[in-house]
Amino acid sequence: MAATAPAAHPATVPGETLFEYALRLGDNGLILGHRVSEWCGVSPVLEEDIALANVALDLIGQATLWLGLAAELEGKGRSADELAFLRDAGGFRNLLLVEQPNGDFAQTLARQYFFDAWHHPLLAALATSSEPRIAEIAEKASKEAAYHLNRSRDLVVRLGDGTPESHGRMQRSVDDLWPYTGELFLADPVDEAMAAAGAAPALSDIRALWDAEVSATLAQATLRRPEPGYVQKGGKRGVHSEHLGFLLAEMQFLQRAYPGARW
Repeated sequence: MAATAPAAHPATVPGETLFEYALRLGDNGLILGHRVSEWCGVSPVLEEDIALANVALDLIGQATLWLGLAAELEGKGRSADELAFLRDAGGFRNLLLVEQPNGDFAQTLARQYFFDAWHHPLLAALATSSEPRIAEIAEKASKEAAYHLNRSRDLVVRLGDGTPESHGRMQRSVDDLWPYTGELFLADPVDEAMAAAGAAPALSDIRALWDAEVSATLAQATLRRPEPGYVQKGGKRGVHSEHLGFLLAEMQFLQRAYPGARW
């Protein structure tokens, strides 16, 4: 998949804009990484158990880097761990897609594929960001995201073009999660400021790549691409589904129960 570089218009990006952008990237990796980790020990087969655990570790590792950068940019003395474990749901800026429950294996794969098809070209473009720290993290993360995309794409095709049972489950999952994909491309003032400064790509450019990738994969998987409809949105503003609160209650329990605890 070809990456779209950020616009070549070097400019200074306000610190609060960079903080918000890094926070979003970190929250996406953290929340999806936690969701994927929920399969550990209960995956359909051992190979998938190991593969999903590795994907979760990659995403949480990326989240550590992005949240560490966000903490530095914020300048309030908070660490990446504090941003992860001591914010309430309204303080998170992740996309609604990544907080959706795992459901069955097809649901997990559809969620992962839709995210990967967006995440990989975004990171590839961010690797040429005018902000050196963003480019540095994105370059490393894009290599992992390329593997994630290849893997999730392959499994979507295998299940979609598999048995009647696997095809039906995959189609239902695509249909159920489709309303959450529109938020991937809803640009707000933060996205627009980053793109204008050459620090991030325009989301419209990423959408063109995502559309081509997803359309080709769904066709190969003999799956029907859903028609455009209502777009679920709000994650980047801290307006989340009920699922995030339950996820955070589990993920943050130890730090909330024992503030400052260390291994």
